[in-house]
Amino acid sequence: MKNEHNDSDQSDVAGYISSDSSFYGDADDGAQLEEQTLQRFDPASYWSRHPHLLQVVAAKCRATSEAADSSSTKPLYNPYEGHISGRQLTESVEDFLERLPPLTTRVSPDCPWIYVANPHARSRPTDRDGAGFTSAAEALLQEFAKKREAIETQMGGKAKGSITRKLTPLRQRLEEKLLSLAKETHFTSGKWMLFPYPADVNSQWAIVATAVVNGELGTAAKVAPSDGSGEKSSRVICIYTRDFADMADVKRVLGRLVELGLTRKHDERGIYYKADAFTELGITGGNDLGLKPSMYSSKEWLNGRKK
Repeated sequence: MKNEHNDSDQSDVAGYISSDSSFYGDADDGAQLEEQTLQRFDPASYWSRHPHLLQVVAAKCRATSEAADSSSTKPLYNPYEGHISGRQLTESVEDFLERLPPLTTRVSPDCPWIYVANPHARSRPTDRDGAGFTSAAEALLQEFAKKREAIETQMGGKAKGSITRKLTPLRQRLEEKLLSLAKETHFTSGKWMLFPYPADVNSQWAIVATAVVNGELGTAAKVAPSDGSGEKSSRVICIYTRDFADMADVKRVLGRLVELGLTRKHDERGIYYKADAFTELGITGGNDLGLKPSMYSSKEWLNGRKK
């Protein structure tokens, strides 16, 4: 085969290129140009302009793009993957809703709740110390119970209102300690709670599940299946956020629930936000400790009574 780049081709052009040739001239010219350049160069001026140089800006843009590409490959989040009661990542929202309609799905050991997660959630509570929180919280509750018993014994025979006023600051300090402990143990999740009537539970859950998967609400949501009591009692839907202390995020989720038509500004019932820490301790309405189970109310925020 003929060599297209043979020696004769190279010899033809050899005469046009001299080994002594220089783009800047001969050695004396190069030295003179280098000296002039060094005399004119101002390091301070160069570094002040450095961040705005085109090649520097381009390099930063490439780095940002690469970082974004890297973060976009983060595995999707689903703590309910493999559980029959939760939406699977390979399952469309429509198929999930058809498989587990809350109105007719019966509660069971395998399906105590029906769950859906935000697959792109930033918060992934793998470092939560539930056991540590519960143990320390129980100690705080026992301490409060002893103080309350001592006050009630000391003030025996006095008006109930007087005893309540005496206990109020102790309850407030207990709540503060419990919430502080929840932060220390990373037990910070909480939820807005809806209580739809059975006739509305499928439609409301469909709105919530779709919005959660689309990243419009919080980290996850769950709805109570049917307990067989019929259509007289209301159901509960919980919409979770990652941190009860992140009031901007808690309020954002509330605002989106309003936009989705799941609650209204002047709704007499309102909806309430509860920390999971209080749920873990079994603190419900009318509890023996007299603690307020919920942290926030939609009526307070939507009507401007809470900032």
